[in-house]
Amino acid sequence: MTDVPLIVLTSRVFPETRAALERSARVIANENSEPWSHDEVIERCSEAAGLMAFMTDRVDRAFLARCPKLKVIGAALKGHDNIDVDAARERGIQVTIVPDLLTEPTAELAIGLMIALARHIPLGDAGIRQAGFAGWRPRLYGTGIGSSTVGIVGFGRVGQAIARRLIGFGCRIVAFDAEPFDAGAGIERVAFEDVLKLADFVVLGLPLTEATTGLIDAETIARMRRGALLVNPARGSLVDEAAVADALEGGHLGGYAADVFECEDWAQPDRAASIDARLTAPGARTVLTPHIGSAVTSARRQIELSAATSILDALAGRVPAGLIDPSTRKNRYSGVA
Repeated sequence: MTDVPLIVLTSRVFPETRAALERSARVIANENSEPWSHDEVIERCSEAAGLMAFMTDRVDRAFLARCPKLKVIGAALKGHDNIDVDAARERGIQVTIVPDLLTEPTAELAIGLMIALARHIPLGDAGIRQAGFAGWRPRLYGTGIGSSTVGIVGFGRVGQAIARRLIGFGCRIVAFDAEPFDAGAGIERVAFEDVLKLADFVVLGLPLTEATTGLIDAETIARMRRGALLVNPARGSLVDEAAVADALEGGHLGGYAADVFECEDWAQPDRAASIDARLTAPGARTVLTPHIGSAVTSARRQIELSAATSILDALAGRVPAGLIDPSTRKNRYSGVA
């Protein structure tokens, strides 16, 4: 058994994912819904050759120093801001991601957040549950997507998938990305400042990098249209949640919808301990979902199996799919703010 590699799975996975790995490796897996603590993950990985990492993990230099046998980290993620890829490369550890399987379900959820926020769906639902329903009343008037300008900040795969879905609504779509892109029919490429100035909805599709952390802060929000709606299906720390709460209280921001939060971004040294209480208060002009962007059963199965295949390929000496090459990575958003 000593020649059989050990692979650690830090989150609960589908049985077929574990079975695929166990055909070639020993597996230690978290069987619970709650994540292991950081120290527990390190302890279990101390003898591991492979690690399947998830959003709740933080893989930094100190972590890697205590896992001397680690050869590959297969992230069941697209964004990998919680993994120090440079430190892994220095130790000869390959890091893989799942670059596209999260795109479509995340884009779908983004549209759902937009509609729920603009049409006051959570407030309407809560009102019926709390007070009953006696028939139509002239209240909860909202914003229609079709009559609005939607601005997408970050026009990578997720941003493009959101735009494709929006075209059918008949809205005006403006998009910004720091890299050149072919906007295609019905989409206008504009500067970041123009997105803020023009958009009734500002939708974020950015990765979390040093340059994009805190991009949407009090100053940025002040440059948005009064009453604009902000939607974040990307990464929590793109947004200063306290600044959002301030802008909601002051009336400059019309609403905020998010599937991701600052408190989740484990690699951020000063991350918030919890969501700003003003965003979760009853009656707040917010729609908040618990990071379910990729929570489509078929998609999650594919994501796990893709990460598992990459781990097995790397351990077998094959070039794994989704391999990150740190030498070719670029900071695409250094000129955003």
